[in-house]
Amino acid sequence: MATALGMDAFSVALGMGLVGLRYRQMFKIGIVIGGFHIIMPLLGIVTGKLVSNYFGLFATYLGGGLLLFLGLQMSISSLRNGEGRLMKPVGLGLFVFALSVSLDSFSAGLSLGMLGAKTVIAVAAFGLMSMLLSWAGLVMGSRFKGIIGSYGELLGGLILIGFGVKLLLP
Repeated sequence: MATALGMDAFSVALGMGLVGLRYRQMFKIGIVIGGFHIIMPLLGIVTGKLVSNYFGLFATYLGGGLLLFLGLQMSISSLRNGEGRLMKPVGLGLFVFALSVSLDSFSAGLSLGMLGAKTVIAVAAFGLMSMLLSWAGLVMGSRFKGIIGSYGELLGGLILIGFGVKLLLP
C-alpha cells in the first residue's frame, strides 16, 4: 500500500521535476512530501476510528482540485515564459503541492483506522516510500527536462492537470 501511494507521489513529482529544480530543492520537496505522507494517514486513521467514509471522497476531490489548479498555473506560466508564476515549490507553494499529493494518504488512513492497522509501521512505510519515490520522480523529471527543453514546464503542468482530472472524475 505504501508503494502504491508513493507511486502517486512519484508521478506528480515527475511532472514537477520538469520545471527545473536544484537538487537542494528536490531534497526539501521529498522531505516535505514524506512528512505529509506521515501526517495525512495519521489524521486519516484517527478520523477513520471516529467517523465514516465520507471524508475519503472529500479528500480525493480536494486533492484533484489542487492538482488541477497547480497544473493550470504551471501550464499558463510556461506559455508566458515563466512570468507570473503563482505557485513555486517553496514556502506556501510547496505546502500546497505536498498537501495535494498526500491527500490520498488521508483516504488510505481512513480505511486503516477502520481496520485497526498497526499505525506506526503503516505511516512510517507511507512516509519513507513517498519520500524516496518523490526524489526519484523529481530527478527523472529534471533529467527529462534537458531532453525536451523549454516545453518541460508545459508538459509537467499537463501531467498535473491529468492527475487532477483523474481524481475528480469517478
